[in-house]
Amino acid sequence: MDVVVYLKLLVCENTSSSVCLEQPLLCFRGEDDPMTEPRVVELIGKRITITDTMRADVVAELPEIEWISDSTLRQNVTDAWAAALAASPFSRISEMKPSGNYDTRPLRHGTQADHFRSVTRMAVKIAEEIAALFPSYRYDRDVLIGGCLCHDIGKVWEFDPENVRRWNADPRANGRPSIRHPAFGLYICLAMGLPEGIAHCAAAHSGEGELVQRSLENTILHQADYTFWRVADAGGQLAESDPWLDGELAAQSGAKI
Repeated sequence: MDVVVYLKLLVCENTSSSVCLEQPLLCFRGEDDPMTEPRVVELIGKRITITDTMRADVVAELPEIEWISDSTLRQNVTDAWAAALAASPFSRISEMKPSGNYDTRPLRHGTQADHFRSVTRMAVKIAEEIAALFPSYRYDRDVLIGGCLCHDIGKVWEFDPENVRRWNADPRANGRPSIRHPAFGLYICLAMGLPEGIAHCAAAHSGEGELVQRSLENTILHQADYTFWRVADAGGQLAESDPWLDGELAAQSGAKI
């Protein structure tokens, strides 16, 4: 029987501390466990039961999850997104503003899920091209795919309309934003038992990564991520007006503006 340790992290209500670290949460799994049983986790003080229906909804939006060869990692990536959405006001990834940051210009059409999928496909192609050219080149394909699919998972916090309203109303209280998506993504990845390499991708794929040395997989992700937004902008695929800036959910998520 395998023992999997999950860090139980809670965002504190106390403004003097943003994150509380509690005791590890132990989960026991049998070797033949298909891991389709409901799983109970806790994020930002919310107790969440992850069901197969929730998992299916995630895979429907991010079918590249099936590219992950390791079944446990594939399940944990799926569960991380299911829990992240359940702890947020969003029922689907595509309900989030389709932009790089909460206050930057959104895509004219397409969704956040399209962004994650495109970055994943580009990153895999980059890795495959370099591997084909250099016989000694080695990378972890599962970590690369998982890292790409989870790199922006923290946007469930940064893009939460109520959070945006609070930050805009009084930036001196908790900042604006209080926690950027890389930091909150790190929290989710650790809380959901994802490998350090994937947590690193979430934490350091953006500007925060300039303060550390990125892993190989995160370097590939970083280049694919920035390429997506820069090429979309150069090709006129970012909207000139932004109906999302006030933090409101838009019914036309991903629709042409």
